[in-house]
Amino acid sequence: MNPERIANFERMAHADPANEMAHFSLGNAYLQAERFAEAAQSLEACLNLAPEMSKAWQLCGQAQIGAGWSDKAVETLNRGYEVAASKGDRMPQQAIAELLRGIGREPPTLAPEVEVAADALRAGGGFVCARTGRPGTKLDAPPFRGAVGAWVQQNISAETWKAWIGQGTKVINELRLDFSRDRDQETYDQHMHEYFGLDAELLAQIRGAAAAKVD
Repeated sequence: MNPERIANFERMAHADPANEMAHFSLGNAYLQAERFAEAAQSLEACLNLAPEMSKAWQLCGQAQIGAGWSDKAVETLNRGYEVAASKGDRMPQQAIAELLRGIGREPPTLAPEVEVAADALRAGGGFVCARTGRPGTKLDAPPFRGAVGAWVQQNISAETWKAWIGQGTKVINELRLDFSRDRDQETYDQHMHEYFGLDAELLAQIRGAAAAKVD
């Protein structure tokens, strides 16, 4: 992990303590650098601001395991499993289950109403935002070109996209990004991917599926 990137996230979190994505990005960066205790603390700060963020529950539990805080991790992962299930976030839910099994625990049994609510949400026929798990308005067109832009249109609500524009402006201003530099564009894209829950595995799947269609 590039120390400069961590320093950038530290500045963002310090400058705007109410910015959940600054804490999320910092926690993720600490986690990749195996600074587990710091990662857990940053992700806990994120969850205090955005308790519906399934991916943050997953990464927070992972960081707590890395820090040796197994009992605390079980509490975090159990709660995250319920949050992810209630929103129909299958990938974080499955990842949380694997983390629990990795420390000798089984995922919690879900209350019937959690499963019913998630099934009703998926079967309702309306558009549901993949990031928030809430009904919303589908974007009329991809907000930018490429496979990721197409994925955003299919999975991210117009309301969440608008919220990202505000968040993205903070990223540009606080990191002083200049899009004439490729590195700065990559930094912006990385923040956007994290905001929408696009990790490396999912990005690879999206791009691979797009490439297969071309072939």
